[in-house]
Amino acid sequence: MAYRSRDNRRTWALILAYLLIGGLYALRTPLWQVPDEPAHYNYIRALARGEGFPVMSPGDYDQAYLERLTAEHFPASLPIDSLEYEDHQPPLYYLLAAPVFWSAEHLAHAQTVTVYAVRLFTVALGGCAVWLMLQLLREVFPPTRQSLAWLGAGLIAFIPQFVAITAGINNDALMLGLLWLWLWLALRYLRGAASPWALGVTLGAILLTKTTGYGALPLTFVVLWRRGRRESWSARRAWRELLPLLGPGLLLGGLWWGRDLLVYGWPDALGLLRHNAVVVNQPRTVDWVARVGWGQFLLDAARTTFQSFWAQFGWMGVMLDARIYFGLAVFTAVGLWGAAWHGVKYAPRYTARHWDRVWLLGSLALLSGTMYGGYNLTFVQHQGRYLFTALPLFGWLMAGGLAQLTARRAAVSTAILLGSAALITGVTGHAWGALILALATGGVILAGTLPRQWQPWLATSLLLALLLLDGVSLFWFIVPQLG
Repeated sequence: MAYRSRDNRRTWALILAYLLIGGLYALRTPLWQVPDEPAHYNYIRALARGEGFPVMSPGDYDQAYLERLTAEHFPASLPIDSLEYEDHQPPLYYLLAAPVFWSAEHLAHAQTVTVYAVRLFTVALGGCAVWLMLQLLREVFPPTRQSLAWLGAGLIAFIPQFVAITAGINNDALMLGLLWLWLWLALRYLRGAASPWALGVTLGAILLTKTTGYGALPLTFVVLWRRGRRESWSARRAWRELLPLLGPGLLLGGLWWGRDLLVYGWPDALGLLRHNAVVVNQPRTVDWVARVGWGQFLLDAARTTFQSFWAQFGWMGVMLDARIYFGLAVFTAVGLWGAAWHGVKYAPRYTARHWDRVWLLGSLALLSGTMYGGYNLTFVQHQGRYLFTALPLFGWLMAGGLAQLTARRAAVSTAILLGSAALITGVTGHAWGALILALATGGVILAGTLPRQWQPWLATSLLLALLLLDGVSLFWFIVPQLG
């Protein structure tokens, strides 16, 4: 009972902390300074004012005007009404946000109020997504290591870029929450604790929200294969299970796809062909590579993807200090190193349930990376937020990897590597890099030597440091540079 009470307090503390920092981002980030926010806003406005579902058409995207808006920080003298290039998106988020917009507009008759109201609504969706991530990681981690679920969910909740995106007007928070709900149900279904109909309906909601969540479609077959193989299903039984797993999703998604076919014509069931035809002058990969070459393109892509996964704000124009990015790179590398250590040590002992988690979360991450790479073969869009669908694997690996480094042998080995890197970096004249590596060395040593009963305080301190970074990002970088 005491453990459950402590766990509930942790859960509430995590959700409230996210809602607090998310609310600050929603209210203090200058208007329209979240990627594509004006176009999402205009979609919601059309529904709230009874104009029906918008249709993507020529003129909805103007690269030159968009560049002027971002360069001048969206002055009030330049309207955003013509930016409608998100009109191809599935409708669920916009339908849910429309009553919020309508209520705010009728109460205040001010655009600023409607923006803040919809942003705060999106923050609430982000809070639901964080809670669902916590439930998902509780399903992933064994009962004896449930504190790691709290750590993993906290690491995700306080990624500055995650906070910034889920505090703006867009459909990412809803898509992520639904995807994480589907994953949680899928893992429960694999052990016989969830209905296949629940997965099917959740799949339908994902298909009605955003195409970046469509990885759940092929993952449905992974889920069917894993359970069917373990329980030696016949082909007939597999088909009988596939109907509720897939049927409701295809039925719900098909309603929107049918509408798109009527509006945009065959075979544009997702409106993406119309979108690609409308967004003329958006930077194309082929032109970028021709200008800088493949080597520089890939280097820039890797750097920008990493930075924007963690923290690159506005319309990709606000970056943190390079020393902060270096510290985040060291932190990420240390966590993943610990995860690799854990995998090498314990993978031979994995049960079928362990491999269910590996297959499901690993397949999702692979699909996320493939979709991200495929998108960037056409357009230059090195935005790390497009990889947020893979955050469940990231949270699992980072939390488990950091916990592995509390083992004395792993801590000593890692500290030796980090200490050596600090020494080499210092000798080459990079004082700040050496200091960051030295601090990481000390942190690993501390993790490996602290008594076990004190280690939860180390995890709490880590999350508080990320929460502090959220505040620094907002008040030292976003507001001063975009206000």
